Amino acid sequence: MRRAGILALACAAVAAWPPAAGATNECRGLKVCVPVAGPWVVAAGPAEVRYQLACPRRFVVGGLDAELSSRDVDVAFRGALGSPVNPGITTSSSAVFLGRLLARGRPAVFRPHIGCIPTQGGGRRFPTAFAPGRPLAPTTVELAVRAGVRRLVERCPAGRRMAGASTAVGIYTAAVPTVAEMLGVDVVEHTFADHVEVVVRAQPSRARRVVQVDLDCSSAP
Repeated sequence: MRRAGILALACAAVAAWPPAAGATNECRGLKVCVPVAGPWVVAAGPAEVRYQLACPRRFVVGGLDAELSSRDVDVAFRGALGSPVNPGITTSSSAVFLGRLLARGRPAVFRPHIGCIPTQGGGRRFPTAFAPGRPLAPTTVELAVRAGVRRLVERCPAGRRMAGASTAVGIYTAAVPTVAEMLGVDVVEHTFADHVEVVVRAQPSRARRVVQVDLDCSSAP
């Protein structure tokens, strides 16, 4: 997949430099659309970082976009199988962005955007031998970051088994955060059989910062 500056629902991503403010295209071609912008998400290495961005109630994701601080940030999104490729089938009321830094050196950031359209019902799925289901039910928890050290323990809902977990740091600033801001939050996670422990160490900052914890919760007993 090509390095992405702009994500389109039915197309591969194309390479782009960070667009100017207001130049994102998550609502392009949509008659009724509510744009939702996320924070700048830190990508500090080749390991994939996930960030989930949600629409308002009774809306589904109809378009996607992303701003990048570097051409070396690769961004994609997770879509569901089904036909046709369409809002409400490929997407739901939220979108999970997948980012990673392809070059070594200083960290970079990406800012996800979604365009939300009113729910109107999706098209029909055409299953193969086994209809593709959703074996993993993601559970997302967001923690506001304050200067100092905080510890968070999270578990999957009752009746589900934890298959994995990931964390992402988000920084709410109008412009691209500085490298000092990107490195100002350190997150260490320890994954166990039934829970994840997250320790957040943060330097003082005027920016609003969050840590998003994504749990992969299996429906299997």
